[in-house]
Amino acid sequence: MQNVMAAELGGRAQRAQDVSAAPGRHQMPLSFLKSGEVATVAKVRGKGEVHHHLENLGFVEGARVEVLSEQCGSLIVQIKGAQVALSQQAASRIVTC
Repeated sequence: MQNVMAAELGGRAQRAQDVSAAPGRHQMPLSFLKSGEVATVAKVRGKGEVHHHLENLGFVEGARVEVLSEQCGSLIVQIKGAQVALSQQAASRIVTC
């Protein structure tokens, strides 16, 4: 019973920490944004080659990203002066606020 309570409290602490990263703003995957919306990259989820590739494209914490076009879940975004096309899967790894 104590382990369950400790795990629950630990989860609450983690959620509180995630919210404090961007006070007053909700975090959501980049794939949820619509054409014309602007957001800030909060983090890139996952590990490995895809994570590293997204960071090399400019998807790093604090970067401003604008959705230029979206169709069937795929996006064309502008980040750091470059236009980048992203699949829905890649866009869902990028958390914005």
